[in-house]
Amino acid sequence: MIISKKEITQLSTDIRKILDGHALDLRDNLEGRLSILKNDIHTLARRLNNQAATLQEDKTRLAESLADISHQLKTPLTAMTIMVDLLENAPPEKQAEFIGNMRQGLSQTTWLVNSLLKMAKLTSGTVAFNPVDISAAVLADNALAPLRILLELKNQQVEFAGQATIRCDTNWTAEALTNIIKNASEHSPEGSAVKIHAGENPICKSISVTDAGTGISTDMSKSLFKRFGGETVHTTGTGIGLPLAKAIMHEQNGAIEVDCGGKGSGATFTLKFFS
Repeated sequence: MIISKKEITQLSTDIRKILDGHALDLRDNLEGRLSILKNDIHTLARRLNNQAATLQEDKTRLAESLADISHQLKTPLTAMTIMVDLLENAPPEKQAEFIGNMRQGLSQTTWLVNSLLKMAKLTSGTVAFNPVDISAAVLADNALAPLRILLELKNQQVEFAGQATIRCDTNWTAEALTNIIKNASEHSPEGSAVKIHAGENPICKSISVTDAGTGISTDMSKSLFKRFGGETVHTTGTGIGLPLAKAIMHEQNGAIEVDCGGKGSGATFTLKFFS
């Protein structure tokens, strides 16, 4: 088969247009080596465009993560800086108050940074999940470990009921459950109880967490899983815990369902693990 100079020139022009960002479809239904070459060039161009789009998405997510970190750290760091300046000349009782507030600020900042870094890791797709079978009771106990002091300070109890054996990544799922329980604690009054229930049916295994609050409004429920949306109504919330929990469940083909409660009932968050 003879390929004319005109065909080569046209193909070269089309390739330059593609390199300049134009969307051209070089494919045709003809037979011959030139048609095969055109189809191969089209496939290559499409793959390169997809890679470029993926890289752009990664850059956007990175920029959003950095903006989130900068925005969320600014408030506690500014407050602690002011308290440090006032600490030296403050009376003893005020010094104790400032130190207590600074400890709380540092704790909140540490939790926030760790959560943001975990969210960034999940978003980048670099997490390798290792599913194993674990009882819901053991999983809940692992999730409660970092919350013991918080629960003690608020004189709150945790009531666990039910049973189920769940197949999941133990560490990451415990992280998700920790954030759900922490959210429940923050929205429950002092001296109350956070209820955890495990169960299973033919479709899924589940762990639900119910707080002792007054429920969630319809308006707030729409932004629960948006970063810095659902939890910011509470001064102790970081606004990243629920989105992080949802991302962890999503990566394991699971889901989180919410019963907003109300009329004397607290909200219930249910982690579902599908068989």
